[in-house]
Amino acid sequence: MTAPPRREHIDVLLDLVPAAGRDVVDVGCGDGWLTRALTRVGARVIGIECEAQALTRAHAATPAGDERYLGGFGEALPLAAHTADVVVFFNSLHHVPERDIGEALEEAARVVRPGGLVYVAEPLAEGAFFELVRPVEDETAVRAAAYRAIGQAAGPPRRAVAERVYRTPVRLTDFAHLRQRVVGVDPRRGPRFDAIADTLRTRFLSTARREDERYVFDQPMRVNLLQI
Repeated sequence: MTAPPRREHIDVLLDLVPAAGRDVVDVGCGDGWLTRALTRVGARVIGIECEAQALTRAHAATPAGDERYLGGFGEALPLAAHTADVVVFFNSLHHVPERDIGEALEEAARVVRPGGLVYVAEPLAEGAFFELVRPVEDETAVRAAAYRAIGQAAGPPRRAVAERVYRTPVRLTDFAHLRQRVVGVDPRRGPRFDAIADTLRTRFLSTARREDERYVFDQPMRVNLLQI
């Protein structure tokens, strides 16, 4: 089987979604890196984040333009109906409580204008990075639940426009950077991470490849694009 192409997240998104001049909502924006990247290419972006520490980091970052950040949840977006051209879930849909994943997609459909797009990028439950962090939290079941919900949301009158699979490099400066990345998504992971830190460090050093003085792991991704 041929391995999927190695791509950067932003390149895949911009191949599928014309962002310049569009109103975009980045749901589960974390520290806002994608919100800022989309702002730099000319989109008008609102980042939505439910985790207080991540939202603080987003507000503290150097602005890329006129992007905004709001506290909120994917299943209850703090936005009026039909006010966005694109809603993006990047690595975030599977973090919505499983019982609410379908509601999060309904909320995206509510916020998007007729003919607008919902872009969902989710990590597959496979690959070197997934296997590295799996002992901290195994997301196999929740990622599968998110994909099922996407399929259910694609029924008429909505339309599945595209599905793409690619590999992306996860670049880390050191083991502390790994902890920051894993625990930053969900602070409740901290005690679990620390309890097995020695084992994780050994696996981190033995399974990473080195590129430009960084530790690199491939992570397979799947993108689903829906038109509302």
